[in-house]
Amino acid sequence: MKLHLSHATGANTFTAYGAGYVSVNGQRFERSLIVLPDRILADWAPDSFDALAPEHLETLATIAPEVVLLGTGAQLRFPRPEITRPLVEARIGLEVMDAQAACRTFNILVAEGRKVAAALLLA
Repeated sequence: MKLHLSHATGANTFTAYGAGYVSVNGQRFERSLIVLPDRILADWAPDSFDALAPEHLETLATIAPEVVLLGTGAQLRFPRPEITRPLVEARIGLEVMDAQAACRTFNILVAEGRKVAAALLLA
């Protein structure tokens, strides 16, 4: 599916997504990644939901966004509390959703000027 914003914000936005991939500003990614309004951290370490560990979310805590959108792949899956602890301790909001919903929500929050991070597991 292709996504379009009604106006350009100058920030990263998801422009398409599908089974096992997302596109940010027209660039296709097929591995787990973190997308911020001003940069992309490609090849984020967990390659699947089952590989997700606390240290992966510690990376997000050091970036200090207002909220993290954790896209858990094609289906919604909730991580164990010990995995999300780094964000809780840093007082960073966390929303868990499937990857496609995370892409759509990220675009909306970026358009509002929010400091958001999308952490997507694509496998």
